[in-house]
Amino acid sequence: LDTAEAARTASKELVDYITQYLVTIRERKVIPDVKPGYMKELLPDSAPTEPEDWESIFSDIERVIMTGVVHWQSPQMHAFFPCLNSWPSLLGDMLSDAINCVGFSWASSPACTELKIHVLDWLCKALGLPSFFMHHHPDSRGGGVLQVSDYTDGALLAARKDKILQLQAELEQDVDDSVLNSRMVAYASDQINSTKKAGLISLIKIRFLPTDEQFSLRGDALKKAIQEDKKKGLVPLFLCATLGTTGVCAFDHLTELGPVCAEEGMWLHVDTAYAGSAYVCPELRWSLKGVEFAHSFAFNPIKLMMVHIDSTAFWVKDKYKLQQTFTVNPLYLKHEYSQERTDFMHWQIPLSRRFHSLKLWFVLRSFGLRCLQARIRHGIEMAKLFESYITKDPNFEVPVERHLGLVVFRLKVLNLRQLTAAGTHSCHDDSLNVAEDALPVLRLCRCGVREKLLHVTGLHVWNNLPLPDSDQVLRDVVHQLLS
Repeated sequence: LDTAEAARTASKELVDYITQYLVTIRERKVIPDVKPGYMKELLPDSAPTEPEDWESIFSDIERVIMTGVVHWQSPQMHAFFPCLNSWPSLLGDMLSDAINCVGFSWASSPACTELKIHVLDWLCKALGLPSFFMHHHPDSRGGGVLQVSDYTDGALLAARKDKILQLQAELEQDVDDSVLNSRMVAYASDQINSTKKAGLISLIKIRFLPTDEQFSLRGDALKKAIQEDKKKGLVPLFLCATLGTTGVCAFDHLTELGPVCAEEGMWLHVDTAYAGSAYVCPELRWSLKGVEFAHSFAFNPIKLMMVHIDSTAFWVKDKYKLQQTFTVNPLYLKHEYSQERTDFMHWQIPLSRRFHSLKLWFVLRSFGLRCLQARIRHGIEMAKLFESYITKDPNFEVPVERHLGLVVFRLKVLNLRQLTAAGTHSCHDDSLNVAEDALPVLRLCRCGVREKLLHVTGLHVWNNLPLPDSDQVLRDVVHQLLS
């Protein structure tokens, strides 16, 4: 592949392969039948000394790679949360990889920076977020950025830096940062995991607070924890509120939590990685009430907006508080517009940035908001349909209210370990995923791009479970639709 013509030929072959892969992905087993270390038997111990031809490399895609791939784009992939793609997103990433810019500053790639700014403002409007999160707004000090999923780390570090500066000014004496840092405490509900890593990085104490019967964090629980910590001489710093938790898609009450954070001078970060895309539908914004109290907000378009990983959208109310946390500006990175243009290298720990916004720009223009809304609503209707089948069968129960495309359910008649083994080893699809909380549940997540009625009702799992013969509702549906 040392000439443009050879690359053109290989590219066409690979594009044809990719297209066929995605079109026929339903025919593939979702979970690979491999063990850790399987690839060692398929590859030589050392890199080749001489160049290999494209035909040899291409032939190894199926033999080496696809044998160990979990097919996340399959309509029969029901675990975790969706990780969707689309043809426009794929093309956007192809162009990004071809340009291969390192967009750490405006000067290093003006288009990379400016498209990101515009696309994030588009998204801010589309989701109905406060205007103070926009770059192009006369009263705004904030803005948004696309990055990897380390936004909670960034928000917590920014909150820490701002609080340290505030405390040092109030004390009117030189107190070491580490002393003040040791007094700080952050909060989150007991339903989330992402804040744990942020606490490890920042050395901030994290308290995971109990939730109500719907697994939502309430204002009273936060108030109680704050009062306890202040008596210990600790400084309440940060709350990570979640809209759409991983386990059961629960929503924390921003209308209760926001005023508490404002009263205590705490940074409120809103993490809505899964549910955030749904806010393009105005009727689904009920849980956004209280977002005006937020200092930062993040969601992941890869979950429901058909945008390739990695492209997490992250907004801050005051970008200068974020920049004062990460700014290291050596002379060789400065440029003549440094004081007037946004340089996203100051918004994160890494220096380099990919041209993430191209794929999102392609998707928003190719589908439009109306089509994205329709697809999200369709996914929710498929989840409702699945839920209706569950509730008709006396062997199952739905212990938690369904939200969006996530249905949480459990069997009444089987040991959970037996069920999980049947679901993950005997079935064509990986539809079972155990939530990490006190409630032994299974969760099935819909909203895939390629799903149809068949994929929702034709879940093979029920063909493999020893259900009582007294009720055949789901099994009959499966056989009818798969026949």
